[in-house]
Amino acid sequence: MKAVGFNQPLPIADPRALVDLDLPDPDYGEHDLLVEVQAIAVNPVDTKVRASAQPAAGAWRIPGWDAVGRVRAVGSRVTGFKPGDRVFYAGAIDRQGSCAELQAVDARIAAHAPATLGDEQAAALPLTALTAWETLFDRLRVGQPVAGAADAIVVIGGAGGVGSITIQLARALTGLTVIATASRPESVAWATRLGAHHVIDHRQPLAPQVEALGLGAPAFVFSTTHTDRYLDDIVALIAPQGRIALIDDPKSLDILPLKRKSLSIHWEFMFTRPLLGTADIARQHEILREVAGLADQGKIASTHAQSLGTINAQNLRRAHALLESGQAIGKITLAGFAPQ
Repeated sequence: MKAVGFNQPLPIADPRALVDLDLPDPDYGEHDLLVEVQAIAVNPVDTKVRASAQPAAGAWRIPGWDAVGRVRAVGSRVTGFKPGDRVFYAGAIDRQGSCAELQAVDARIAAHAPATLGDEQAAALPLTALTAWETLFDRLRVGQPVAGAADAIVVIGGAGGVGSITIQLARALTGLTVIATASRPESVAWATRLGAHHVIDHRQPLAPQVEALGLGAPAFVFSTTHTDRYLDDIVALIAPQGRIALIDDPKSLDILPLKRKSLSIHWEFMFTRPLLGTADIARQHEILREVAGLADQGKIASTHAQSLGTINAQNLRRAHALLESGQAIGKITLAGFAPQ
C-alpha cells in the first residue's frame, strides 16, 4: 500500500522529514476495522510526533490522526459495522496513522461518517470534536454551574481547529456565553461566523477585555494554546471556584496562584481512552455518533478550511509547515492517493 511516513525526527524543511513509502498492508485485530482511507486532516499532534518520535531501527512511523474511509474488513468481535460502511475517526496515537491507503483502527473509537458532508469536510471533525466534547462535558463539566459565576466560557485560540469546534458545540449543546480569542481580522471573522458571542484579542491582556463585556467573571476557561503565557490573565478573569482546561504542553506551569480562588485545572488528552484502553473506550464511538448527527442536522459545520491536494509526502510537508507557522485557521485536509 502507499503511505507517507518518517524514520527519524527532522525539521519539516528537510525533505526527509516525510517521505512516500510502499508498505505491506496492515494486520487488523478482533476489535478493529480495516479502513480504505479516503481523506485525512492534519493536526498539531501530527507535527509534534513527526518532530520528536524516534521509530525503532528499520521501522517507519505513519502519522495522521483524523480520517474518513470505507470499511474493507471487520474484526471477529466488531459489531455495528460492515464492509462498505463509510466511517470517520481520530485513531490511537500508539498505532500507525491515517496517512496510508489502509489503516487498522479500533471500531470502538470510530463511527459512521456524517452523510451530509464530503470526505474532506468530515475528516476535519473527529480529533477536534472529541477533544472539544471531552473538554466541555468530561473535564469542565459545564452542565454543573459555578456559584456566582457568569455562565460563560473563554476559549483561548478560538480560530484554531479545536477552538472552532468548541465554539460550535458550546452553542449547539449548552446555554453558555462563548467568548473566543483571536487577533487577526480573518480569524476574528471566522470565530464570529462559527457562533462566538464575543471575540477578544489574545495579543492584549485578556482580563480587562472580559471585564469590559459586563457579563461578570466567567465560570470556565478552555486554553488551547500558550497556556503558560496566559495563565496569570486566566486566574485574574475567572470566577472563584471556576474550572480551567488546557490541551497544550507548556514546559512548566505554576498553578500555585489558583489556590486563592480554589480554581481547578483539567488536562484533556483525546488519546487517553484508546491509549490506555479505559473501561469507557467506547464513549468515543458514542461522541462521534452524536457529532455526526449534529452535522447532519445542520447544528454544527465542518471546520475544514483548506485542501492541499492528494495524500503524498510533498503535500503533507506543506500542511505541517503551515500548522507550524501558527497562521492556520480551521482544519487542513488532503484526499486520495494518486494512481501508481
